[in-house]
Amino acid sequence: MANTWGSMNDELEELAARAAGGDQAALPELLQAIRPQVQRRVAKFLPFREDAEEAAQDTLMTVATKIHTFKGTGTFAGWLTIVATNQARQTYRTLKRRSVEQSAEVLPEAIDPRTTSVIAGSRLDLLEALEQLESHHPQLVQPLVLRDLGALTYAEIAEELQVPLGTVKARIHQARKEVAQRLTVR
Repeated sequence: MANTWGSMNDELEELAARAAGGDQAALPELLQAIRPQVQRRVAKFLPFREDAEEAAQDTLMTVATKIHTFKGTGTFAGWLTIVATNQARQTYRTLKRRSVEQSAEVLPEAIDPRTTSVIAGSRLDLLEALEQLESHHPQLVQPLVLRDLGALTYAEIAEELQVPLGTVKARIHQARKEVAQRLTVR
């Protein structure tokens, strides 16, 4: 199984490199291949299916329009993790903003689950903690997300972010402390 998985990863990396290099035939194939992975990644942040689907579609659109920015200095898996995570967090911010704007108005007869689901979400605390971490220590967010939500190794993260391995480990340690403090304060 490990050889099959490694082979699939190699094929995906090669497909991504072709798409990034301008191979128009590779892009639709790449998008189809990564769709399940993207959906799983964003669902880690957004517990409601509709919210996760919105973030997944936006992630695929971002990959399609920004694949040329993937330079191959790190892995495509790492690049995709960053894109999907950032899009899930952006979707969360949008839903949060819509909810605040809506609550300032007269409450509607029927609540729209698209604007309220994230507020009732079980991952709200984590998303809020990440938002606070980003506002105070932005350099800590990506290493933490790549390790704890993306399941990348420390070495892969160091390569992806182009920072020394010791720096990655220190940032993840500090980020975990910061997030844990924010989660226990609630």
